[in-house]
Amino acid sequence: MDRSEGFGERLLGRLLDQAHEMPPQLIAPMIAEEVAGIGGREVSILVQDYGRELLVPLPGLRLLVGEPQEIADSSAGRAFLRATPVEVPQVDGVRIYLPLLDGSDEVGVLALTLDTVDDDDRRLLRRLSSLVADILVTKHAYTDRFFQARRREPMSVAAEMQWSLLPPLTMSVPQVAVGGAVDPSYNIAGDSFDYTLNDNILHAAVIDAMGHGLDAATMATVAVGAYRHARRAGISLAEKYQYMDQAIAEQFGPDHFVTAQMMELDITTGLFQWVNAGHPVPLLIRKEQVVRQLEGPTTLPVGLGGECPTVSELQLQRGDRVLCYTDGVIEERDADGQPFGEQRLIRCVNQLEHSEGGIRACALRLSQALKRERGGSTSDDATVFLIEWHGETADHLAAPQE
Repeated sequence: MDRSEGFGERLLGRLLDQAHEMPPQLIAPMIAEEVAGIGGREVSILVQDYGRELLVPLPGLRLLVGEPQEIADSSAGRAFLRATPVEVPQVDGVRIYLPLLDGSDEVGVLALTLDTVDDDDRRLLRRLSSLVADILVTKHAYTDRFFQARRREPMSVAAEMQWSLLPPLTMSVPQVAVGGAVDPSYNIAGDSFDYTLNDNILHAAVIDAMGHGLDAATMATVAVGAYRHARRAGISLAEKYQYMDQAIAEQFGPDHFVTAQMMELDITTGLFQWVNAGHPVPLLIRKEQVVRQLEGPTTLPVGLGGECPTVSELQLQRGDRVLCYTDGVIEERDADGQPFGEQRLIRCVNQLEHSEGGIRACALRLSQALKRERGGSTSDDATVFLIEWHGETADHLAAPQE
């Protein structure tokens, strides 16, 4: 067996070997240097801004730092939304935009120019972009520079707390995908969501802490922390509610509460279960249209000492989506003083353009459509969270690799 180092291994291996102790500010120049090793030039690393409207270039030596690119109307944006490379022929070569994927969550886009592109280049660049994404995520934890690059306006302390609390906005595996969005991005307070995939069960929650500012952000932090603690203890949905209820009541007293939707989805069978604690009811979307509101028994919001909740359940069909949202989506009032309402939300969902990009693009487009419908602003946090059940098998994951 030939174990000698080939060109591709040498390129990727050199990048990986150097990255371990490389200071964060030198990561981008190192990437540009490695790209130059395959004839690439004009390297840019673009990250999504907090408003989820632009791809913003990271500054750095040897990087091409141009203007931010609109996600909705640019080649970089298409690569980002579709999670696939985009090639744009130019006079002096081919401009290539490569999605930077951390698992299935999108870190940003790597852009570079080559004289020509063949299948060997594409294979190597795809693997290079995956490695670059992993390196950026690792170094992200050691520096504020990436956070600062993503900001287009000042951020409140409450929003800072909430962004640090949120999981990746999207996740996709063959059986299920999730996607979420929060507004206003730079001033969120009491809204949050959380999810995890433990074996064949997707656990998810959407919460809305009463009030605004730091008080709401602090309460949301405790609620999510209590939810995660209870979830990791392996207890039932009803018991999770009781645990969160006790944590909020003990910490904040009887005049504070958090509305919550706690859910579990068996990704192998499609059995969806949920507990509603004073939260707006989810919507079931089938074949891109809302077919019903998931009404069911509710209990008091978390913190108010409600009865042990009844668990509702529904058998999903392949391709079904469940949309959860907070009351800021439907209670915002228009210029005439009328609330947005559930029916207007349903119309927005039904009229949503469904192009390529899957749940990542759908969550983003829905959030932006709702923002436009509300006149571009909101007086309360407004969060949407989507779950899509694919129903695909995962047998290939257990098969031995040749």
